[in-house]
Amino acid sequence: MMYAQCGMAQLHITNTTDYRTMQQLFLANEINESGEPFAESLGYDLDELDPMVANMPDSTSYTLGIENYEYSRYQLGTIVSRSGMGLHIMWGPAIRQMAAAQDSTFDGSITGKPNGFNEDDVLMKTIRSFGMHAHMKPFANAWPQFAEFISGDPHLPQKVAPDFATNFKTLRWDRSKMVKVLNPGALGQSMMKQYLWAQDMLSGFHDADEEEVAVQDGNPDHADGTFDPTNNVFYGGDNADGFIGQVLTAEAINKAMFLIGKLAYDGKNFIPVSPAMYNPMNGIRYFPHMIAVEESMVAPMMPPRLSKLTVTDGDSYLWDQLSILWGSVSFANMMNPTDTSDDAHKVYKYVFDGDPFPPAAAISGKPGPYDLMKGLSKVVILNLMAMHRNMTMGSFVDKASLDTNGHVVQGNRISAVNAGYLLMEMSLVANELAGTPLQQAALGAINMQANFVLTKMKDPNGGFANFVTFGVGPDKGAKKAMAQAAIARGLYAAFEATGNQAYFDGAEAAYKYLMTFYRPDLMAFSMKEGVKIAKYNPFNLAILAGGLRAATLTGKHQEAAMIYTRFFKKVINKMQLSEAGATGETGGDSDHDGIPFIPEQPENLPPVLAPQAEWDLTTGTSEVNPDHLKRLSIRPNPVRTSAEIRFNLKESADVSIRLYNATGKQLQAIFDGHLKAGDQSITWRPRVPRSGAYFYQIYVDGAHSQSGMVEVLK
Repeated sequence: MMYAQCGMAQLHITNTTDYRTMQQLFLANEINESGEPFAESLGYDLDELDPMVANMPDSTSYTLGIENYEYSRYQLGTIVSRSGMGLHIMWGPAIRQMAAAQDSTFDGSITGKPNGFNEDDVLMKTIRSFGMHAHMKPFANAWPQFAEFISGDPHLPQKVAPDFATNFKTLRWDRSKMVKVLNPGALGQSMMKQYLWAQDMLSGFHDADEEEVAVQDGNPDHADGTFDPTNNVFYGGDNADGFIGQVLTAEAINKAMFLIGKLAYDGKNFIPVSPAMYNPMNGIRYFPHMIAVEESMVAPMMPPRLSKLTVTDGDSYLWDQLSILWGSVSFANMMNPTDTSDDAHKVYKYVFDGDPFPPAAAISGKPGPYDLMKGLSKVVILNLMAMHRNMTMGSFVDKASLDTNGHVVQGNRISAVNAGYLLMEMSLVANELAGTPLQQAALGAINMQANFVLTKMKDPNGGFANFVTFGVGPDKGAKKAMAQAAIARGLYAAFEATGNQAYFDGAEAAYKYLMTFYRPDLMAFSMKEGVKIAKYNPFNLAILAGGLRAATLTGKHQEAAMIYTRFFKKVINKMQLSEAGATGETGGDSDHDGIPFIPEQPENLPPVLAPQAEWDLTTGTSEVNPDHLKRLSIRPNPVRTSAEIRFNLKESADVSIRLYNATGKQLQAIFDGHLKAGDQSITWRPRVPRSGAYFYQIYVDGAHSQSGMVEVLK
């Protein structure tokens, strides 16, 4: 068992074999958004960063601008082009469509080896075209895929070769240890990750020397709109960016075509759906939760091809549909031919003007990638409204299905995580699809779900329930940190979409309750009330990242960014299993962060996050019953000159109260003494250097009991 030393305790990595695509790529998406975009929004100049010099000019800028961004890039490259954990793009719908259009002389015309198939020739021709557009020699032995399996064992079955960065042969996973099942959540989260990197990589031009080229009319096209390979203007920020960005976009296009053409399901059979004509009132076509894959070999030296799909879980999961929508709406924004709001979108117009990707129907008369992504978004939104919206309860539901007559059967529960991310996603839809009927549907969904969260999920005693069961009420069990973070993220987004102050106030309440899970002395989060063993996985880490980022950007909580940075260093950074040159690693732990270089990883693991880790957050020699200290309050809060700290002790005990800043530095010993059982009142006069958010911790008989945030006004 691996472990990483962390201050007063140890973070133990408890699982390195169960890689789950949806969880890992969801984290990759959230830390990507908490990477360069987050750093720039905080005012950092990323040109000052050097991946070879850790934590310069400071820890926050390096964590956000280098580590977050590059760890997310490692995840994407590992899964969609190296691991082989999915269906190869050679058999993707767009490639097969182009192959079917060729005449009998095409087979072998590109590969030089006729074999009865056109797909390998089409793929090689396409990859060469991408290389020409980017001035890039394609990577060797890549495995670009359009549909990812749900899980696999990431332990590489062979040693990593020194040339792994350009030749991916030794980075392939063991296919016999993959769970060959497709899940819309995994497909959607990978599509979103493909978008995040494609839109970044394809947002500019460069020349043969990889110097930036200004965006202007005509470049890099001939007058007829085709790519001009002779004018020294190429796609992307540099050679690799331009090439990878095109490959990622092609993968996502094939994935979207596959979803609507092969995975749309009516409860009994797969039936292709036409987005332009789709109306769920005439028969719902949705994307079921689990689809088993059977493959067959078709020819030597060619990847296996899908031969059969079988639905093993026919329910529609809200999280799955939201994951697809996140990626499809985002790609539609990138591909939108009418958006010229910045240089990046002006560049995308060239990418989608017919060479290398088809233009929109509004330009050519034939549906292109933009229409595909917008259409897929429409299908998902309409299905959300038809299957997951419960108008009687005023909420969406976690799960739904169709009965034998095609009628919707809804579950009776909504989780805080799904409610929060529904609000985030509908806010994105309302912004991206402004001026359409779908915008109004999204705004209606936001108001309905946000009001439900505030009236049905919010606990009068603080925090939000983990879930609500219709007809029963909110969960009465111990609250989870990720529920508070998800609600904060969702309500902040709802506020931005609607301007409703009640949503902002609700987000603030969720964020402040989230801070009761924060341990400033350890710079870590407990994950469940009353449970001192914090169990971390990519899913709950992703939700924490999103909630803290939203609290910083929308809630204007400056301490949230610092907390995220410290938590990243203590937990997420320690769960990264290996790394490569993008974060400054060249071998022998050259960047001194304790994360091994890929060829030197002792368990032969690629640059992914550990699937699970645990941290015993207990301090002292004994554990305190959660009921030992109850009814804690600090009033007033915010504090100016003094406040009363009130609580009830079940039994007499030694009590200590400490005040910390966001970086874990103790600022004040508020109280030390023995108290009898019963109600307590302690007067506190803050001694802090400036106004801001601070964190208290209460220890009972030497063990940590409660934490929280208090604001001080000087």
